[in-house]
Amino acid sequence: MVPRVDAFRTGDVLNGRQPMPLGSFLAHLPGGDWPLLVSEWGAVSRVYERDEELPIGPTDEQVHIVLGGCVRQERRPFGAAEGAPKITRFRGIGQLLGEAKLIEPGSEVRTTCLTTTWVMPCPVQRMNILLRRRPQIQLALLRSLEDRSRTDEKIYGTMTRTPLARVGALLVHLAEIAGTTDSAAPGHITILGPSQKDIADALLLGVSTVENTLRRLRTPDRDSGLPTDGILRNGYRQFVVTDLPLLRTIATRS
Repeated sequence: MVPRVDAFRTGDVLNGRQPMPLGSFLAHLPGGDWPLLVSEWGAVSRVYERDEELPIGPTDEQVHIVLGGCVRQERRPFGAAEGAPKITRFRGIGQLLGEAKLIEPGSEVRTTCLTTTWVMPCPVQRMNILLRRRPQIQLALLRSLEDRSRTDEKIYGTMTRTPLARVGALLVHLAEIAGTTDSAAPGHITILGPSQKDIADALLLGVSTVENTLRRLRTPDRDSGLPTDGILRNGYRQFVVTDLPLLRTIATRS
């Protein structure tokens, strides 16, 4: 089956009318520069289905801007042997992926679509020329990478925080970069794609710890201070946050 681009609000995105997540490349990009990128590569944007990998291997010659959907990136800095440490991160709308290719063309990162994902591929050589000619675009990319690094530190690098705070912080982040809303359920935000194991891998927690933490958000204890019906619903590769402000409060506790 051919993936359908009409699953996304293509007109709003390509015309710059859809707000982008704070800190993303497209959020930092000056509004006047987005039409330039669309004129260059908008026509070759394409959609990948869930579980497909984006071409960001050592021989690929493109970076990708995410226009819709969510991906999982995995790096194995100590090699691919069984049991070797793996670094897992989630990326969403507005992010530029494969940025290391701009300085080292042979770099790679395994990037798997967690949902149907719409991306704009940009040839590395032409993107580097554009960055040199348009310093404001280069600055937007650098600012987004700095914001991404700081966000990663807070979400993935705070090992001394409780599992509840850490899982909550990751769910808030996913809601912000890849969540969708439904007018039939005001205030509810749906996150599609990540599994409980994905979350466990990303946070370096046991799957059972993640399961117990999700249960606490779904069916909280009587003295937890949470609503009796919880603030989370979850199913197969799907999470529905029913009270994002409260989840954000939980996520910011030390």
